[in-house]
Amino acid sequence: MLKQRLILGPLMIVIAVLMVWLDDYMHTLTDLKGIAFGVGISVVIMMTALELAKILRANNVHVATPVCLISGLVGLLGTTLWTNEPRALGTLAVMVMILALLSHVRHRTIEGVVAAAGGVMLVFVYLGVQGSFWLTLCIAKSPWIVLWLVLVTKSCDIGAYFTGRAMGKRKLVPWLSPGKTWEGLIGGVVTSACICMLGVYLLGLGDLRPDIGYPLAAAMGALIGVLGQLGDLTASLFKRDAGTKDSSSSIPGFGGWLDVIDSLLLVGPFAYWMLWMIGSSGAV
Repeated sequence: MLKQRLILGPLMIVIAVLMVWLDDYMHTLTDLKGIAFGVGISVVIMMTALELAKILRANNVHVATPVCLISGLVGLLGTTLWTNEPRALGTLAVMVMILALLSHVRHRTIEGVVAAAGGVMLVFVYLGVQGSFWLTLCIAKSPWIVLWLVLVTKSCDIGAYFTGRAMGKRKLVPWLSPGKTWEGLIGGVVTSACICMLGVYLLGLGDLRPDIGYPLAAAMGALIGVLGQLGDLTASLFKRDAGTKDSSSSIPGFGGWLDVIDSLLLVGPFAYWMLWMIGSSGAV
């Protein structure tokens, strides 16, 4: 598994860099941001929605896969693009709930309707709405800012993995994720802090640096690392409840799509508001 991670991990980073470069290039041609990134994240959300629908069905929550796909995309694109109406998110949530109810009762049965509606709403919020913060950051800031934050988040996973393998002894949450250790968490958080500071320096070379100094960048990176690990544990709750370790086996060495993006999902909203507060306060 380590060999597969060492091969596919750098490849995924290269793909992410190319997508960000393409998004930035298309912005120079069309004056529109987020086109390439929006297509990419839409595909990722749809693939993850397929896995989450499977996890829900393993828990006897009989959701319709097409409805889960629609729910994830509505949460992602609707929340990102429909911003001129303050009640947009609530309206989208009502629409998704009605779709879930209609889809379930088409078989003329009421059994499991509450669980099915709740499952679809989970996909809407967990994948769609949380994912929309990343697309919003890409449009409002820069795709390179998004790449920086993604690398900060994932660097915690990498640091925690290797630190845990090398010196991990004290289990973090043994009943939920037996492989995680406190030593691994500390190593991951330190890695995130270092990558966050490095990213601030590199962004400054391209005049994209946010209004943030290195001490605050280190603190921000550490917080993102912790949030990413909480996001990973949140996904573990769903998977363990379904009696599975990985969401699927579609990505060798990593598991499934959910296993790759779980740490990013929770970070998105916090990263958005952290940058918003930094921009508003002029923190350095």
